[in-house]
Amino acid sequence: MGISLTRAAQWTMVSSSTAKLVSTPMNESLLKEILHFVEHFRSQYPQEAEHVFEEPLQWSTTLVASDFKTDYDISDSDVQSHERDSEGHPLLQLSPPTVYVRSFSQLSKLLHLAHDKKLAEVRACLEGKFESNLHPKQSNHQHSSITHRLNLFVLLVTLYSHPIMLQVRLNPKAVKNEVEILQVFCGGGDKGLLKSLRYTSDFEFSNGYRAPLWRQVQGDICYLVIEPCDTETLHITCSTAGIFLNGVRLGVKGTLEGEENGYEQTSDTYEDLVTLLKSRSPHFAEKINQACLFLDLIVCLIKKSEAGLLYFRKTSAGALPGEPFSESSTESEEEEEQPYRHPETNTDLPSEYWQIQKLVKYLKDGDQIVTVHTLCAMMDFNLMQESCQMAIQDTGALKVLLNLLDTDEHKCEIGSLKILRTISHNSQIRRVIVDMRGVQSIVKILDSPVKELKALAAETIANVAKFRRARRNVRLYGGINKLVSLLDCLPNLASLTPSQEEDIEVACCGALALWSCSRSTKNKKAIRKAGGIPLLGRLLKSPLQKMLIPVVGTLQECASEESYRTDIQTLGMIKDLVRNLSSDNDELQMHCASAIFKCAEDKQTRDLVRKYKGLQPLVSLLHKADNKQLLAAATGAIWKCSISQENVTKFQEYKALEILVSLLTDQPEEVLVNVVGALGEFAQIPANKAAIREFGGIKPLVKLLTSPNQALLVNVTKAVGACATNKDNMVIIDQLDGIRLVWSLLKNPSADVQSSAAWALCACTENAEDAGETARSLIGGFQLIVKLLSSTNNEVLASICAAICKIAKDEENLAILTDFGVVPSLAKLTNTTDDRLRHHLADAIAQCCMWGSNRASFGEAGAVAPLVRYLKSKEGSVQRSTAMALYQLSRNPNNCITMHEKEVVQPLIHMMGSDDEELQEAAAGCVRSIRLLYMANRNAELFTFRN
Repeated sequence: MGISLTRAAQWTMVSSSTAKLVSTPMNESLLKEILHFVEHFRSQYPQEAEHVFEEPLQWSTTLVASDFKTDYDISDSDVQSHERDSEGHPLLQLSPPTVYVRSFSQLSKLLHLAHDKKLAEVRACLEGKFESNLHPKQSNHQHSSITHRLNLFVLLVTLYSHPIMLQVRLNPKAVKNEVEILQVFCGGGDKGLLKSLRYTSDFEFSNGYRAPLWRQVQGDICYLVIEPCDTETLHITCSTAGIFLNGVRLGVKGTLEGEENGYEQTSDTYEDLVTLLKSRSPHFAEKINQACLFLDLIVCLIKKSEAGLLYFRKTSAGALPGEPFSESSTESEEEEEQPYRHPETNTDLPSEYWQIQKLVKYLKDGDQIVTVHTLCAMMDFNLMQESCQMAIQDTGALKVLLNLLDTDEHKCEIGSLKILRTISHNSQIRRVIVDMRGVQSIVKILDSPVKELKALAAETIANVAKFRRARRNVRLYGGINKLVSLLDCLPNLASLTPSQEEDIEVACCGALALWSCSRSTKNKKAIRKAGGIPLLGRLLKSPLQKMLIPVVGTLQECASEESYRTDIQTLGMIKDLVRNLSSDNDELQMHCASAIFKCAEDKQTRDLVRKYKGLQPLVSLLHKADNKQLLAAATGAIWKCSISQENVTKFQEYKALEILVSLLTDQPEEVLVNVVGALGEFAQIPANKAAIREFGGIKPLVKLLTSPNQALLVNVTKAVGACATNKDNMVIIDQLDGIRLVWSLLKNPSADVQSSAAWALCACTENAEDAGETARSLIGGFQLIVKLLSSTNNEVLASICAAICKIAKDEENLAILTDFGVVPSLAKLTNTTDDRLRHHLADAIAQCCMWGSNRASFGEAGAVAPLVRYLKSKEGSVQRSTAMALYQLSRNPNNCITMHEKEVVQPLIHMMGSDDEELQEAAAGCVRSIRLLYMANRNAELFTFRN
């Protein structure tokens, strides 16, 4: 495994036996990837994380003894973990400045303690002793460890197979293509890109390599000598790992001179020659940026080369320098790179292909009048037909059409844009337009005084901006501000002049373009900054459906941002969205429902939807079950609106519950997620729990517990848990083996699913007739729930503590949990500052005190003193649970002493005056225990004194 990391990273030799990671973007990405992997390893793969390495990882650390908290023995500057391997060695040992780590679990904990020094620790670890450490140590427990060792091996292979480990792989043809292209632009003095570029050897092996055989084994492909116009001669190695400068120099006869170490790398590794030359020659960088068309040609030829770069990650020429290429982390790339498809023989080409090919000749060579007539003739063809689009691309007409956009002839521009607007529906042509820097030309036309031109340009942008790179270019070329300015019109006038009608048409096209662009997070922010929200709100009042669809589409895309949701609410757009729910256009209804779905996260928005009578139209949309997109949007809006119980009451009047239950079967997952989410909110009202059962909803809900969709599992466990509080529902859930299915979801890797399943388990355990016996019958169930107490997610911890409180009410279950170490696991969590976790943790501790010597064990584990601090919380639930836990713990004399030392009496006396009877009794009971211990000690002292 160390070999994989050695090859993936970029190193520099400090001495014959010491290597350091070079500070490069590639290494930074690698370090962050490894950090993310190790940090989350313990929570995602707890069993594999416990395996011990054959040899410890060791490196010089910046951490000191004071950085380590609980779980460690600290002696002066040395630190040892409580956890040890089978031979008694600590799994983590610090002997400054060296740290030794023997498992992923301890490695993850150490990185958590490092805080802002995490990356530095990962770097030091990689530069330390790393080669064979990660192999899991052999265990005597073969029946349980073999599977986990295999799992660990697979996980490590997955990390080392990540694309970051495979980043750049060159082959001889890719190198040869790039060299031949650059050689075309050599010479010509200062006007050329380079003075000269040549191979050091003219002999080419049959495999395409030019390096000596003994260097080919090392991955070297060939060696180049390049003379830039402004710097010294560069001696370059092209290898399968990338391109870099070497220490070899050229002899008199063109042969390589120097010892073997002359081949060693003396610079960073680059993905291609262009990137290396740009970093070394300012002249080359300036010329290549001025001649962007040449760079386009290089990139396109390399990409289309049959044996081109594998894992080619070069930023495309259509993108501008100076801004990192990043968009929304949630958006997915709508289109993959599609290979160019061309019929194998000319007989496959229809007549339209050859006719367009002839027209293109006139388009290239004709004057203005001929050009206009040619454009008109081309528009007579069915340009949506693939053969016509292929003809335009194959004959170079696409470049001519884009060049026409830079002329001042409006007729030529209009004709060109009409063709581009149509053919840009083709995903491949869209990408070629971006590669040819066509977006820049189209964006410029948005400033034209001719309204028809602006409308056509905006429509074309709407088609082109279907993928991230195009949307990014629109923003970087200033297109967002220009598109927003197109929205400035008065759409709801009773009578319109011809000029105002043109303005409305331009605004429609502008909204259409913004809709496409708004799929990127940075574009959403740019639209808002440009003042787009008030203009969209004004257009939302338009009676025209062709205006409303792109406007609402843009709003529902942008509503994923909280700032937009606030503006939509405060600017009164909810009323218009509700009004359009009653439209006769399914697409408009879908976008309105989707916008409400996203905005209804806020209570005020939910109240506004009810105020403007939007709940009934949402229910009526459920009858359009054949339109799955509309159904998903409507059920999503109902789900979010039903978070408010007042809305649920209204939905009941409109018979929404019965319809929702009927949608639990034979629906796509995006619909099921919303339907189940809505039922979970409906089930918060007791009467609806019985209604769900009567409508036959319990069985399909339990069946959905086996779904692989994590979002669906979160909602279905919440719904099942809410329904389980009804005894009759619980009987059905138990008969359908629902309790076992809920238990099994605790093994799901998603923290959201784990916490939701644990909350459902609380309800099932509390209301099932024989839940204790059912829990004991599940193999590994108790080990799993105790193991989850080591999670790093507070919501998971709170839900698991609540589940333990319910499960531990059965005495046998409590005994088993105690045997599996629930007491020290709970005690480790007591230093938390999260009030929700504190509440359920205190409840769990109180319940676990009911068995054997657990009260004393909690005291020995250091759980009492942190609990006293909980009394300072302002949350009444935390105070009540803590008082009850302290009352149970106070029945052990040593715990009473600790409580008295931590000055618990004063706050408890104050709580004895509370209106909460449970809090009163718990506080009084705890004070009584402390008082009795004090009196017993005093009487013992008096007795001793008298004697």
